[in-house]
Parts: sequence; structure tokens; C-alpha cells
Amino acid sequence: MGASDHDDGELEPTSGPLGLTDLYVFREVDQNPAASADDLIFVMNTNPRSLPRQPYYFSSNAVYDFNITRVANKDEVPTGKANLILRMTFSEPNAQGVQTMTVTAIQNGAEVGTTATTNGAPITTTTLNSPPVLNPVSVGGSNLTVFAGLREDPFFLDVEQFFRVRAGALGIGPPASFLPPQQATDFTKGYNVNAIVVRVPKAFLQLSTPVNVFDVWMTVSVRDATGNFQQIERLARPLINEGLIVTPAFLNAFNSIPPFLDLSEAAAPVRAEAVTTLNALDQADGQDNVDPNAIAGAFLPDVMRIDTTVPSGYANAFNAMGSPIAGRMIKDDVVDITLGVLVGSPVSDNVTYEGVPGNPAQGHKPLQPSFPYLALPN
Repeated sequence: MGASDHDDGELEPTSGPLGLTDLYVFREVDQNPAASADDLIFVMNTNPRSLPRQPYYFSSNAVYDFNITRVANKDEVPTGKANLILRMTFSEPNAQGVQTMTVTAIQNGAEVGTTATTNGAPITTTTLNSPPVLNPVSVGGSNLTVFAGLREDPFFLDVEQFFRVRAGALGIGPPASFLPPQQATDFTKGYNVNAIVVRVPKAFLQLSTPVNVFDVWMTVSVRDATGNFQQIERLARPLINEGLIVTPAFLNAFNSIPPFLDLSEAAAPVRAEAVTTLNALDQADGQDNVDPNAIAGAFLPDVMRIDTTVPSGYANAFNAMGSPIAGRMIKDDVVDITLGVLVGSPVSDNVTYEGVPGNPAQGHKPLQPSFPYLALPN
């Protein structure tokens, strides 16, 4: 097992920096009204279960990619093929724990720019308990801003109860329901993640086209014995692969293929398991009011779509296929939103970003008011 979303499944001891947790994509102005309306924020969180007050690093043997597709309109079926890749690579940390970065832009398979410097100095990560290093980066004809370093994990979910509910629905465990707010536990509380946050001008994504809709997903690839990079991790929408796929081998398979293969014959067994889970969850809510195959079609290929003409937010807009199309904000309650869409009725794990008063097992730090926005590390 190479890596796994939010530390689900079995991990090799060295795979922490390779594990993806969450993707966030939103218009910056929706997080910060003083920001430019023409900039987007991409967030790639990695290295789940990072303990507080401990330094963690990005892998120097991996490439961390934001993959982007230009989409003609919000109802277009995702191709799962990237027009643009924004790639980050890292050096080994020095004696002070600082890693240098290289940022590369790849358009339609061809490298269009790469840089390891900002204003003549190296692009660097932010070390633990240091002020954020905000790197202005010129690449591919655009000016980006890049942050990389530890931040508090903003995700929130009662993961143990979720898996109990899923197991009960699948008949591999006793029936279970989500716990009330005063008892529900947020499994990410107190943990950090290694975050890559990029401010991206919309013009950089458009490449002289009038497109306002984009599909985004993130991948991690590692160098194999032959020197080639092999994808081991992939993530876009929350709770899709890690929530619907149960068999570890299927999860590995899903993580190793590009989105355009999600609906292929080769991926049929993985897709069938996801539909089985959907069927079970649908029947568990007692209403049996959605078509799991239709829902699977709405969520596969697994990409995060953002229509930049509407306010960002995971529940703010859906297209004709029932897919969320307004990106994802940091505090979006994506678990409740996704479960509600999947089973066709309101469902909640009763965990929120701020937490429930009187329940010490929930609650995250306040977000920062400016870029990179994520809360300071624990």
C-alpha cells in the first residue's frame, strides 16, 4: 500500500508525506472580500495524522500535482484529462528544516515554465512556528503565490462512527447511527497536515480562452526503480473513494488511475463496489429514494468542478447531473452535504468546524484572515 486518503487503510511507515487528505478550490474573494475577484485558491493537504508540535516534511522523491481541465460549461461530462498541470517538487530539508521548492507548469503535455526562485532567492517552505513564507512565483506567463508548510488539518468527521454506519449498512457489522452532537468525535482535532496553498490567477487557467469552469484533482507520484514517476495517490471530491470503496486493493487501484478511467471496463469492479455501498447507505436511511447508478454517474469521474461565475461552496450549485460545481471552501461541511446527496435525504455526523459547545472532542482553530487562510498548526 503506497498511500491512503486521510490515513484510511494500511499505510507503509514511510508513506505519510505521500498521503493526500483534502482538496479545496475556491474563489479567493469568497474567503476574503478584500481579495481579487480574478484569483482562485488551490489547497492540497497531505501527511495525515501529523502530531502537534512536530516537524514534518514533503517527500523529495515525489511530485505533487494539481491537475486542471478547462470545461466548456457546467453541464459538460468530465473528461478526466488534464489540460494543465501545476507541479511542485521539494528538496530534502536542510539543518534548519527548510525545504526548497520547484514549481512547474505543464500545458497539454508540454512544459511551459519552471522555476525554483522567487525574486532571485529560492522558493522555500515554512518551518514549524515560523511566520508564513509567501513565495511570489512567476511561471507559465503568470504570477502565482505559493505557500508550503504545516497547518492545522481543517477537515472534520466522526470517522469511526462513519465506518460503523457504513459497516452496518453493508451487513458486515451491527446496525449503527451517527452519534448526537454532544458525543460525536472529530477525528482530525489536534492534528496537522502539510499544506500546499497556491493563489492562481484565473487567466493562468484559461490560457487565452473564455472558459470559466474548471475540473481539478490532485495526485502524488513517486519515482520507481527505473526513474519514472508512478501515480500512487489521487483525490478530488471528499468522501468518494475513501467513503464508498471498502476493499483495500480497490482503493489502491482507484488511487493509481487517472479520472478518465473511472468509467472504464477495467475499473468496473471498483465502481461496482462503490454502487453497492451507495445501495446499502440508501436503504439504511429507510427511504430508498435515489438511483445509486445515477448518483455514481454524478460523482464519477472523480474531479472537483468549480464554476467561477458563482460563489464558491460545495453545496452552492449543482449541474444537471447532480454534481457539485462550485468548488469547496475550507469550512464546508462536505460530509453532511455528500451523504445527503448520496442517500437523498438530510444526514449528519454532527461534527462541525467550530465544534459543539461543551464537547471537547470537537473544534478547530480560527482560520487566518489572509493567504494561506488555513489555521496555524497545533
